[in-house]
Amino acid sequence: MRKRYFLLAVTIGLTLQGAFAGPLATPTGKVVLTISGKISESNSPKGAQFDMAMIEKLPQHNFTTLTPWLKQPVKFTGPLLRDVLAAVKAQGTVIKAVALDDYQTNIPVEDAMKFDMVMAHKMNGQPIPVKTKGPLYLLYPFDANPELRSAVYYERSPWQLKSLTLE
Repeated sequence: MRKRYFLLAVTIGLTLQGAFAGPLATPTGKVVLTISGKISESNSPKGAQFDMAMIEKLPQHNFTTLTPWLKQPVKFTGPLLRDVLAAVKAQGTVIKAVALDDYQTNIPVEDAMKFDMVMAHKMNGQPIPVKTKGPLYLLYPFDANPELRSAVYYERSPWQLKSLTLE
């Protein structure tokens, strides 16, 4: 079993490393996300830091889904988590996500490859303010797969995301 996870981690790491070329830019605006841990690309002593402009430059995706926290389906827009991980040449098997209120959850890296998880910075086309779960909200496409409509995946969907640590 350990060998399987090791091989999966190596495969994901190699896939992510080849997805983006070039050095990571330095943020010029307010830092909204810091990624640390097992990454090969960084732009500060703290790891890889992103301002909103850097996040918006990544390929953008969207989906509309119902969540347990909102009363109606919402269109979420942002980069896929796997593209964010590729930008920092992430390695490891687990992502520790931390929110502004210090909520923490562990997300298997495998989820980022298997599901089109979005690091949303827009809801219904508008930037997400902090008071409305922003500025970053990490979500699974809950309506795309019945398996995702469970407490396991809801708990892995932090809003007010501030950092990711690859372990």
